Amino acid sequence: MTAEASQRPPVGLLDTNAVILLPRIQSPEHLPNEPTISTITLAELSVGPLVARSDSERAARQAQLQQAEADFDPIAFDAAAARAFGRVAADLRRSGRKTSARAYDALIAAVAVANDLPLYTANPKDFDGIDDLDVVSIPVPAQTDA
Repeated sequence: MTAEASQRPPVGLLDTNAVILLPRIQSPEHLPNEPTISTITLAELSVGPLVARSDSERAARQAQLQQAEADFDPIAFDAAAARAFGRVAADLRRSGRKTSARAYDALIAAVAVANDLPLYTANPKDFDGIDDLDVVSIPVPAQTDA
């Protein structure tokens, strides 16, 4: 293991946008040594093909879902996550944000809190106001049309 890899957290939870953006993340030092996902991310990715507006978009989203299913053994939203969700929802309300507006994010955050894992995201502001959540911002290069 390189010195760079040994300084990264051993395990970290990727939120859904991080999973979608994985092919564009060029520097592995921005990710945990062992990235994982939650079952909530699989649920969110499962919506994609069903709401796609074109056959090509549907196929791309289905491929993303299948890749995530193949690459990760997701952490379940269990009783501990359900209890953590109560804290997450309360934190969001106290900060003036509605839990329902970002329901998937709040559920994913609860899984991270319950399992004491840092949460990796390209959208750290989605998790503002949640106490006890270690949010790690992932820089993602702009998409270029090839």
